[in-house]
Amino acid sequence: MIAVDVDGTLVGTGNIVLPEVWAALARARDAGMRVVLCSGRPAVGHALKYARRLDPDGWHVFQNGASIVKVDTGESVSEELPPELLLKLVEDARRSGRILEVYTDTKYAVEDTSAPSVDHAALLGVPFAPRDLLSLPGTVVRAQWLVPAGDKAAVMAEATPGLQRHPALSPVMPGILFVSITRDGVNKGSALRRVAALYNLTLDRVMMVGDGHNDVTAMEVVGYPVAMGNADPEALAASRFQVGHVDAGGLAQAAQMAMEL
Repeated sequence: MIAVDVDGTLVGTGNIVLPEVWAALARARDAGMRVVLCSGRPAVGHALKYARRLDPDGWHVFQNGASIVKVDTGESVSEELPPELLLKLVEDARRSGRILEVYTDTKYAVEDTSAPSVDHAALLGVPFAPRDLLSLPGTVVRAQWLVPAGDKAAVMAEATPGLQRHPALSPVMPGILFVSITRDGVNKGSALRRVAALYNLTLDRVMMVGDGHNDVTAMEVVGYPVAMGNADPEALAASRFQVGHVDAGGLAQAAQMAMEL
């Protein structure tokens, strides 16, 4: 099984996937491998399309492990964000004026109407439609701060008991840090454990390809952790193998490596 991150791994600058990357991943799937999207994005818009193209009847990981979705049926294994902690995050956002997004498996809410919020909707591939953060029907699985990248240390220092934070960057929105928030213990690593079990695979037969801090929990549990050439120091430190930059088709190299191992 090959698990692939989206921003900075599958998708490079310009919000595009290189044709040679699609081709290499298709060859891996045709060779009998399961190809699993393992993203911080929700199962909507571009990310859902990517997952369906990678493995149309497979399980995929969204929202940093809070959502595990079988994309042909819509079956979902979700990890709820505790309501009392969600309320605290919303209160913090309204008091501080920082951008907070709130997610169920397939919908999200944002109250802020500034450029980063609008740009993020475009990145996700969904219409921008601001709404009350507490108005979403269904189970809320994740929240996310959008803050200037320079605020990383301050935001990460605000750890809340019961919640886990996953910082990430996107080459499509330079200068913006995405700090995804899930229930404590929920991350890409916990989700890959579950997906591997669904496929009756041991984790030593799984490759994770990523570039960011939020990929480290997944890289730490698989047999073949691969860092992109544009990876941050944490992802590089967690890797056993390195490939090229996302804009140079590094993910295609990883897929070829998986077929040769």
